[in-house]
Amino acid sequence: MKPNSPLTLQVIREEHRALAAMLRSVPLLLAELRRRQARPDFAALRAMLFYLDEFPERLHHPKESELLFPKLRARAPEIRSVLDRLDEDHQRGERAIRDLEHALLGFELMGESRRAAFEQMAERYVHGYLQHMQIEEVQVLPLAQQMFAPDDWAELDEAFARNRDPLAGHAVDEPYRALFQTVLNALPAPLGLGPAL
Repeated sequence: MKPNSPLTLQVIREEHRALAAMLRSVPLLLAELRRRQARPDFAALRAMLFYLDEFPERLHHPKESELLFPKLRARAPEIRSVLDRLDEDHQRGERAIRDLEHALLGFELMGESRRAAFEQMAERYVHGYLQHMQIEEVQVLPLAQQMFAPDDWAELDEAFARNRDPLAGHAVDEPYRALFQTVLNALPAPLGLGPAL
């Protein structure tokens, strides 16, 4: 990270790192449970999916789509198609997390006959999400750093400083404390407090 990197870029990169670590742990956790022929802690998995919906989908993505991407479109029209694809990913994200939550509920209520469908859907979700963040990291953020003026960063920094993700090491708002603790307990060490895989 460059020493004078704008706060916005620091926040996005911190949140991406934390989110990527959590996402990568989900298929590992599911594979370990399958290997042991054990059923998952469904409450913990529901909490993890709720976290994905609540923080990245409702707080992180809107700031990118409503603030960062429009500014970059105005300065760098050559990246418009990339930004359009990322915006489409954001729009599909809400539906994707609902479908994954439904598949988890199916697994919980219907048993083993639904395990494979949930695991496959989780794998696709994780792969797509990681790919999405990689595009932002490689194509979007460096271009924004190059193109934006201090006034642009001031506006963005103010927005991105609010609602920071607790998985990225920030304070947890009181209403989210129990959720965050459940997610931490479910995640394997070293990211969380669960047993290492």
